[in-house]
Amino acid sequence: MYNRAMLTREDLEAQLKDAIRDVDDLQKRTLRLVLSAWKLAEVERGSELDESAALALLQKQAKTRRETIADAERAGRADIVESTQAELGYLESFLPQPLSQSELEQLARESIQEIGATDAAQMGLVMKDLMPRLEGRAEGKQASVVVLNLLSSDDG
Repeated sequence: MYNRAMLTREDLEAQLKDAIRDVDDLQKRTLRLVLSAWKLAEVERGSELDESAALALLQKQAKTRRETIADAERAGRADIVESTQAELGYLESFLPQPLSQSELEQLARESIQEIGATDAAQMGLVMKDLMPRLEGRAEGKQASVVVLNLLSSDDG
């Protein structure tokens, strides 16, 4: 899904119409939640979402579902885990493929080298440079662990 041009609200609305017509409850439920969040974000912003804002919104929706899955697993609610995993799988079809660990490390090394960072005290500068390069294909928490490991090691 993601490999084409920017995903728009109109694209999601068209998919919602298809899901309603096909009686696909999973897609219908997921798209309605995403479209609701999308419209709210546009109202708060006062304008339409650009590509990076739309991607951030979809990532936030996916992250929320990951958190829901973790909470439901702790509570022993297999029914919620199953339905939320299905929603997450569908949402992920709109997101770019995540970076592999080696790809993330390579991008982190490039940022460290360009910044000239030599220790963990410069981690903020590296992260500021690195995050736009990730293009939503890795979470900040994952990237910060990689950067910290590289800055803490002798070969970073």
